[in-house]
Parts: sequence; C-alpha cells; structure tokens
Amino acid sequence: MASRLVAAAASSSASSPLARLVSRRRLAGAADGHGSDKVALWKDPLSPSKWKEEHEGYTVHFTDDLSNTYLENLTHITYAIQVLSSLPAPNAKDNLSMMHSKFICCKLYISESRNPTAIDAIDLAANTDPQVVVLSKFEDCLYNRVRYTLVSYIIDDSSTAEVIYSPIRNVLLAMMEAAFSAINLKLHSGAHPRMGVNDDLSFHPLGQATMEDAASLAKQVASDIGNDFQVPVFLYAAAHPTGKSVGAIRRELGYYRSNYMGSQWSGSMLPDVLPIRPDEGPTNVSSERGATTVGATPFLENYNVPILSKDVAVVRRITRSVSGRGGGLPTVQALALFHGDCTEIACLLDPDHVSAYQVQTVVEQIAAEQGLEVEKGYFTDLTKDMMLEKYSKITCAAD
Repeated sequence: MASRLVAAAASSSASSPLARLVSRRRLAGAADGHGSDKVALWKDPLSPSKWKEEHEGYTVHFTDDLSNTYLENLTHITYAIQVLSSLPAPNAKDNLSMMHSKFICCKLYISESRNPTAIDAIDLAANTDPQVVVLSKFEDCLYNRVRYTLVSYIIDDSSTAEVIYSPIRNVLLAMMEAAFSAINLKLHSGAHPRMGVNDDLSFHPLGQATMEDAASLAKQVASDIGNDFQVPVFLYAAAHPTGKSVGAIRRELGYYRSNYMGSQWSGSMLPDVLPIRPDEGPTNVSSERGATTVGATPFLENYNVPILSKDVAVVRRITRSVSGRGGGLPTVQALALFHGDCTEIACLLDPDHVSAYQVQTVVEQIAAEQGLEVEKGYFTDLTKDMMLEKYSKITCAAD
C-alpha cells in the first residue's frame, strides 16, 4: 500500500497549492601559513586605491626566494586584479546584486542553540561584512542546533572554473572560530545527530553560478577549516572527487546512532582515530571540536513533518517509505527525530523533483494506516527564489 501511495504522490504536480502547509517555526531575519606579515590582499578588493599597495606588499614577501610558488601567486593575483578592475565602480545607485551575476548560498549548521552567549558571538561574526547577508537563522532548542543561511557574490576565473574570491569565505571562518571558542562538544547534548561543533557546511549555487563554482569554494573553505582549526573535514557531493553523499559518510562514522537515552546524542561520539580518512585536516579527533562535513549540492529545501507519536521506531518505518533511499519519493532525504511531544520526519527536498505537498500527502496517508495523527509540516528556510529576492532588497537598502 505504501508503495502505491508514494507512486501516486510522485506523479502529482509539484506545483500543487501549499497554502495548507503552515509554518510553525519562526525565521529570524537578516539584520595559509606565511606568518604575521602576510598581506590581506582581499580586505577591500573593490577599492582601486589599495591594489598597488597590497600587490606590492604580497610580492615583496616572496622576493628572497623567487620560486614557483612566487610566480604562481603573482600570476593568480595579477589575474584577480584584472578581473576586479573590469567591474563597474560602485556609486550611490549601485548595489551588489546589480554588479554581480554569480552568487553562492551557504548553510552552516552549528551544534548549539541553548547558550545565548555563544549564539551572540556567532551572530556578531556573521555580520562583520555588509557584502555577506544572513538571510535566515533557524534555532531549535530541543535539537540544540542552529542553522545560518548566508548569501554573497563570487568572482571566478572562467578559464579554470575556480572561484578566486568571495567575501563569504572569511565570514564563514569567523563564525566557525567563534563557535569553536564558545562551544565544547563534550558538554553538548540534543535530539539531533551531530559529530562536530560546526557540524555541516553546504554550498549551493544561485543566479548564474554553477555547481563547479560551489564545489570550488567548498573545497577552499574545507582546506581552511582543516588547516586553521585542525579539525577533520569530510567532503561530499560535488565537492568530493567521486561525488560521495553526506549520508554515506555519516553512516560510516556512526553519525545516526544515538548514544544517550535511546533518542539523544550527548558528548563526543567519534573515536579518537577515525575509521575513514578525512579529505582535509588531521586523522585524529578533538573531543571538544569533533569533525565537519563540507559539500556542494543543488539547492535543497528543509521541510519537517510532525507525527503525534513518541514511538520513534514506528515513525522510522514511515520515514523509510518516504525517503528516496528507502524506495519512496525520489531524491528525498529523511530522518525521524524525537521532538518533545512528537516525532518529526525531517526532510531535505530537491524542489525541482519533489514538492513539500507530495511529502506531506504520503506521510499523512501512511501514518493513517498506522493509526497516527500528523500535523501540517513547516519549512525551516526560504525558498531558492526568495533567497535572491531578499538578498537584492537588503543590499539595495544598504546602499
């Protein structure tokens, strides 16, 4: 019966009305190792008055050893300056969304939502650059987890498909540093699986940006995380050499196995020496910081469906019937999680293939067979179209 319901929902229109899907959670709006003498070339990349000074400062640093490294970096910087010099000079009427056509959306999941001091520090780091906009922030105290959604522009080298600059890179690292400074994974507990303080970071292309752009930036940030914070980093999807999924990595690391009270995760849950080799960073794990996954995927929507039952095992069977991996709706990733007086089916949807309406319908019908009541699901983030629209409005208002 479940398979017939899934097939019926999959054939229904992805544009079915979503008016009855009521949002129950609030969205908070936006509001290398060269030593200490390394020049911050990109501190103000759009200011032509600083290019000559910063370019000379960087090359002087390498004059004692005219090696391949020097030549490669000099070529890289020269090209970047040429790209930047071709941009229109900003004026009172310009805004970032008009000056650029390639944008990146980043979703950073941090294992904390109950400590206001930690959240305040991360919020402060998130708002250090007006070129990077925090479009939404979703906190869940039962999961003890917060997700930040950020958007900014990217500049790439069209000949190599490599991203050479995005202001979002430094902001993400500042946020992660703040989180590492304020959160100790050994003291953390919640109803959502996690393996690190900065648990997951996903990159999604927007506008004219490509998946190659997203993967390029993801790999750069992953390298930063591994080197700067000495944290193991696992790449997934388009950022991984073979496209390995985040789910496959997590299953190998025991991510989904709760270790406290049957449905909770508490303290460090990874062994000191990892069973699989990370793509960046050390192979040993700090129990205070854990590990991080970083990937690049098409834009996904977060949609949760509450089922009025505390029997997580029963809800997991429904979850398998809904998820693509279990033979349900294609591309749907789903996880059953205990959430107070109910159990939620937390879903990741590719809106180009499956709608929230289809998921809601299948869950309701299968749950009814089990005699279970289902509440209306809710989105935890903005849609893809809403992202660029809101980003444009905020950057226009800031000019």
